[in-house]
Amino acid sequence: MEIGQKVKVFRLRDRVSAVVAQKLGKVGIIAGYKVTDGSGVGVVVQFDDNTSTWFFEDEIKAV
Repeated sequence: MEIGQKVKVFRLRDRVSAVVAQKLGKVGIIAGYKVTDGSGVGVVVQFDDNTSTWFFEDEIKAV
């Protein structure tokens, strides 16, 4: 996964807020990376509505 790449949110690993749950099935652009719990890296995705949140790499797919 690279910054600037288009991705689609296809699953959510954990329980999340309603705002994040609404991103399921949406397409966004990778804006950066986030170190999660020291053992993983998350991907920050920015959406058309100018919101952004992070996901684990196994929660998104390239489009």
